Amino acid sequence: GEELGNRKCVSSAFICFLTGTDEAAVIEVLARRTIAQRQRIKEAYKLTVGKDLADDLQGELTGNTEKVVLGLLMIAPKYDAYELRTAIKGSGTEEAALIDILASRTNAEIRVITEVYMKEHGTSLEDDIEADTSGMFKRVLVSLLTAGRDESNTVNETQAVQDAKDIYEAGEACWGTDEVKFLTVLCVRNRNHLLRVFEEYQKISGRDIEDSIKREMSGSLEDVFLAIVKCLRNKPAFFAERLYKSMKGLGTTDSVLIRIMVARAEIDMLDIKTEFSKAYGKTLHSFINGDSSGDYRKILLELCGE
Repeated sequence: GEELGNRKCVSSAFICFLTGTDEAAVIEVLARRTIAQRQRIKEAYKLTVGKDLADDLQGELTGNTEKVVLGLLMIAPKYDAYELRTAIKGSGTEEAALIDILASRTNAEIRVITEVYMKEHGTSLEDDIEADTSGMFKRVLVSLLTAGRDESNTVNETQAVQDAKDIYEAGEACWGTDEVKFLTVLCVRNRNHLLRVFEEYQKISGRDIEDSIKREMSGSLEDVFLAIVKCLRNKPAFFAERLYKSMKGLGTTDSVLIRIMVARAEIDMLDIKTEFSKAYGKTLHSFINGDSSGDYRKILLELCGE
């Protein structure tokens, strides 16, 4: 049964890895396995050849294909921690990575990411982010990192009306914007409560909260607040939009495309594909197909599925 399946999944893996790297076989084996199966392939590889599979593949693969494959060999929190580290330590900070990850992960996920980051990199994620970002944007990220958002389902009606008023008075209703008010409401309250706040906000201001954020803020701060609101409303739609924007127009933002395809493959890819078709009238598959080439395209399409 399962044991035989495991042995098969592992042995088929070896045949291709041991006979020099046949990229098509690597793609087939890794992209069609679950994260758990890939971890077993890694262990079996080390046991059989006394070497680390990721290290061996790193020498054999190149470019974006290599990035996808190495991402697939990591368990989820390790991949998130690795992406955050890369975003912080690269030349210039890739704010998009910090936003995509921290605005969309649950409290539990963020706690594990923080632990893994410390273990892998020997520094605290919070310290690294504080050293690398500034102002209100930094404060929002630090707040998200505390993983303290209320995760109950309770809506406090009186509080929801008050929150909507507070945000309105901190933004649209006054000269200048009191961003702390936005932070306090958007980073602390639970999802159901906030959806109620957004309804109230629309009534009071005559505007959607997203439009107000666009009017009141700019740069990374605008991006992170919008990401928080979009993820609360519909997380798969948020990722669908990020994928769409990474591919439309001139050039492809591969870092975003890779990160989402690898990180969400086993979580909500089906929902993301549905939201993508709904919003853009074309399938995610057809978009990736037209936007990438070679082995890179092959592995992304495997992760996407029909």
